[in-house]
Amino acid sequence: MVFIADHARERPGHPALIDAATGAALSYRELDDRSNRLAQLLHARGLRRGDHIALFMENNPRFLEVCWAAARSGLFYTTINRYLTAEEAAYILNDCGARVLVTSSARAEAAGALGPLIPGCPIRLMTDGTIAGWEAYEDAVAAQPAAPLAKEWLGEPMLYSSGTTGRPKGIKRPLSDLTVGEDLRWRETQRGYGFDAETVYLSPAPLYHAAPLAYSMMTQRLGGTVVMMRRFDALGALRLIERHRVTHSQWVPTMFVRMLKLAETERAAFDLSSHRVAIHAAAPCPVEVKRRMIEWWGPIIHEYYGATERIGITQLDSPEWLAHPGSVGKPILGILRICDDEGRELPTGEAGLIYFERDVVPFAYHNDPEKTEAARHPVHRDWWTTGDIGYADAEGYLYLTDRKAFMIISGGVNIYPREIEDALVLHPKVRDAAVFGVPNEEMGEEVKAVVEPMPDADPSPALADELIAYLGRKVARYMVPKSVDFVDELPRLPTGKLYKQALRDRYWQAGA
Repeated sequence: MVFIADHARERPGHPALIDAATGAALSYRELDDRSNRLAQLLHARGLRRGDHIALFMENNPRFLEVCWAAARSGLFYTTINRYLTAEEAAYILNDCGARVLVTSSARAEAAGALGPLIPGCPIRLMTDGTIAGWEAYEDAVAAQPAAPLAKEWLGEPMLYSSGTTGRPKGIKRPLSDLTVGEDLRWRETQRGYGFDAETVYLSPAPLYHAAPLAYSMMTQRLGGTVVMMRRFDALGALRLIERHRVTHSQWVPTMFVRMLKLAETERAAFDLSSHRVAIHAAAPCPVEVKRRMIEWWGPIIHEYYGATERIGITQLDSPEWLAHPGSVGKPILGILRICDDEGRELPTGEAGLIYFERDVVPFAYHNDPEKTEAARHPVHRDWWTTGDIGYADAEGYLYLTDRKAFMIISGGVNIYPREIEDALVLHPKVRDAAVFGVPNEEMGEEVKAVVEPMPDADPSPALADELIAYLGRKVARYMVPKSVDFVDELPRLPTGKLYKQALRDRYWQAGA
């Protein structure tokens, strides 16, 4: 059995979590005791197997102990994007039916507005201080025993889609008939990436997102140490790798871009020799960005493609990627199928909707049977999609093109924005970029680029002309944007996903 209770017994003082902002460590004894106390509190308040709790919290030292309390109580737990407004968070809380919400004083303003919007969630706990209508988390938990529940049924995360193409939906899987110590799903990741009790895992991304949460909890299940950044900082991340002798990490491509834009002297200033495995996912990585990262860090970079829905997974390491640049790997879960809009399988090399064939029903969208049905193939009922577009090469390696929702149709020609965005972010005066279609009376849509410039770049018509000329040398003529707009900051989620729908909607609502 491998579980945090085992590590609390065998290595009680070993750090389960280090808060990168303060250097404070949470030992395995403390993590086990604190999660047990919260599990006891939830049980005392009437929650039973299959009930639901939620977290609306920044990367906080209490975050993972709340998840472990739910995971060892047979509960569903939903982690909510800390940047959502009170109304957006209330939608998720009411939709998932959470009876308990845990937040922090850092979210006090949103939490205060949230209270009247969630009448079905009577138990409201706030850590690091409190406001009217909320209980002090620390006081409520301290009053409970640190003993485990009599039966520690395995709980499950029920996370919500990012909402980048519509309102977020809960991704729900049934609870298993296992206790928390019997869960063996971590073994595949342990074998693939070599996580073990000596792992030091750097988590630079928000814990409310599926992958950072899953990898952090797996690290702790195996007895390793999670180094939690409260927010990503390119120079700070390199400093933490050296300071804590980080062995494993996980990133999104925008983090790679930010680190590569550091001065050469800054990038070379740190000892990264402990770093053995750097995993990335969540968004497609520009080919040149990944090539430069491998040149810098060596062949330690691993990539996977998947979704919170867990319909399928592909994976590849650095040598494979160098032989298949741009690929996101071959399937390790599910059988890959590429289909056209009518559901017909397409030949090798032709782009279409990505499906994975599974012999089980992997998930359902909570309270949305229509969306669940739309994720299934019209004929082959065990083929599933999340709406991504891609193609496979002759060796079975998958290449992502874009999301179907963001494809631009200009004069009858399909244009995928990702290739244009990948070229733009490599320009030295561009910090971030989004490309999408806007209305055009003659062509239906035309290509628009919206750019977040580097701090020292002048967002002028001259820079717009420079970027259009630059793209003319990088992509096909029909893909070059007709115009470039500038913004102070693009609405990119900390998970790496661009909230493009909101950006695109502004132009379509304006009609130009």
